[in-house]
Amino acid sequence: MKFKLPGKALQTNLQVMGKVLNAKNTISILDNFLLKVEGNRLWITGTDSETTMVTWLEIFEAEGEGEVAVASKTLMEMAREVGNQPLDFVMDDETRHIDVNYMNGHFEFMGIDGSEFPRRAADSEESRELLVPAEVIAKGIDNTLYAVSSDTIRPAMTGIFWDVKEDNITFVSSDTHKLVRYINSQVKPGFEGGFILPSKPAGILRSMIGKEDTEVKMRITSKGAVFEVGNYKMTCKFIIGNYPNYNRVIINDSPYYLTVNREALLTAVRRVSLFASKSTSLVKCMISASSIKMVARDYDYSTLGEETVECNYFGQPMMIGFSTGYMIDILSHLNCEELRINLVDPARPGLFEPLEQQPDENIVVLQMPIQVME
Repeated sequence: MKFKLPGKALQTNLQVMGKVLNAKNTISILDNFLLKVEGNRLWITGTDSETTMVTWLEIFEAEGEGEVAVASKTLMEMAREVGNQPLDFVMDDETRHIDVNYMNGHFEFMGIDGSEFPRRAADSEESRELLVPAEVIAKGIDNTLYAVSSDTIRPAMTGIFWDVKEDNITFVSSDTHKLVRYINSQVKPGFEGGFILPSKPAGILRSMIGKEDTEVKMRITSKGAVFEVGNYKMTCKFIIGNYPNYNRVIINDSPYYLTVNREALLTAVRRVSLFASKSTSLVKCMISASSIKMVARDYDYSTLGEETVECNYFGQPMMIGFSTGYMIDILSHLNCEELRINLVDPARPGLFEPLEQQPDENIVVLQMPIQVME
């Protein structure tokens, strides 16, 4: 087989494809990409056995067809180093010797019999198809992925829950310390269903979308899904299990609330967090009619951080404790200028949301409090 292709195009696609690979594999063939030449296209496949990615590139002056498995690390490092130079591939179909020529030199390495590469069995299960604007999925993942749990004791919490409704898609994630619910009604699926997308495929899907202003084609079964966008396709399995009733913990009739500039609050929390206890990351928030006084202290090292931020508070004065780390996460990911925080009492969660929601969107983030001992 022979073909030519731009080095930059290969590098760009491999950067996305590399996200599907594991750092260590028990099966050595999974350390490889499968390269397959058909007509004027080069198909590249990578898998970790749970998630499979496929992409294609336009090639030129192609001679012959076939497939070969190539060490993924070798291919990605080579593409990165040659930059935007044209690459001329020559592959021996019998010995699987590969010669890659570029402007001022060439590389030689060996491939592996492509028949050893694992193949996904054709899925004959009944499925539903859905076209979703790439922007909707990108926002859904951006707003929830950071709150996914890493605790494998509760597998259902280690992914993003897609709650598909007749007139919207709701994205939910939680690590039990914080919970995010993002509703987008821009798309009208016309049916109801739900699935838990593992965090790794969710991150890969976000990379596939990039800045694409197009639609993502989804084919959903009870066990997994296929996502197609541009020249990428990802097949993945869902997390099996029931996601907790997230709406039950979201309080919609909080008696007290405050409004505050998000950036001012975030900056202040970051500063006082430097002096918070390393074990609890506790910041005490003393809320009055016009200000939030935040105090973080580490008694072990005799350190103290204190700052006051202006706000408008409607309710009885209150002192509530939060983790600075989780609070910084929440404030960093909320995309708004003015923030509304709904409160009930010091023992109940705080509910963070933009003061003005975007059209066709609704996002709320719940943060569990920390008990304050006086």
